[in-house]
Amino acid sequence: MLSGLVIVDKPQGWTSHDVVGRMRRIAGTRKVGHAGTLDPMATGVLVVGINKATRLLTYIVGTSKTYTATIRLGESTITDDAEGDVVATVSAAVVTDEAIHDGVAALTGEIQQVPSSVSAIKVNGERAYARVRSGEEVKLAARPVTIHRFDVHGIRRERGGEVLDIDVTVECSSGTYIRALARDLGNGLGVGGHLTALRRTHVGPYSLDQARTLEQLAEELTVLEMSQAARALMPNRELTVEETTEISFGRRIAAGAPAGSPEAASVERPAAAFAPDGSLVALLADSGTYAKPVLVFAPGNAASAAVTGGDA
Repeated sequence: MLSGLVIVDKPQGWTSHDVVGRMRRIAGTRKVGHAGTLDPMATGVLVVGINKATRLLTYIVGTSKTYTATIRLGESTITDDAEGDVVATVSAAVVTDEAIHDGVAALTGEIQQVPSSVSAIKVNGERAYARVRSGEEVKLAARPVTIHRFDVHGIRRERGGEVLDIDVTVECSSGTYIRALARDLGNGLGVGGHLTALRRTHVGPYSLDQARTLEQLAEELTVLEMSQAARALMPNRELTVEETTEISFGRRIAAGAPAGSPEAASVERPAAAFAPDGSLVALLADSGTYAKPVLVFAPGNAASAAVTGGDA
């Protein structure tokens, strides 16, 4: 059974769900999922898991992301991006390059961000965007996000300077909304702003260089097999033959690193454990002096199910 990650270059106008549906047909399996939604307007890296690799997706969702984007100052939209109607215009002619760089600096590091009201965040069990479309006014709570890098590459003054287009690169924590950054930059400068282009170039260790379009994948399905995918994503642990046997049956083994050390694995960030032949056996979480399997992939009684411990 084919299992692994597919790094898709998502086309503009497609939802992430659309991509999953197409990949099900290409891969010939229903067991397909993705690691982090991209808005229909956005393009770029969408990590898709096939069969057993869907079990890795939860550990990819929380990784950092990198985007290239264009922000327009001087216009605000209802969606904070180019897909929504313009609701306010303010001349950006007086905004200086220095003010833009100061505004970007203020939005770099650990910040509190209010997501767009038309995001997919659920409010009382219903998506925020669905409530907005039904005419309801939605106000979401601010949440902490980290902007590791917010670089300005170009500033273009359009329409006689009435609007400014800014080309940027943003590296950020999971859960960050780039269109909210565009909105907040514009609001901080007093002229409003929205996102006009967005392309995701990295999801954790997976990059646009590895990505293939859906057309290319339909011609030749390129899959990052399980061992390769896990080696790039997580701390690695090489097992002995004896340890491989124990783990394949869901039993615990000695911890890979001292408890509390930077190398110690956890349930949130487990280690990928490999058999002597290089195959992926399991994901291991250290607990004191022992390491317990979180997921087991190797043949054995526990091979086809998640494992939550199991004493020797």
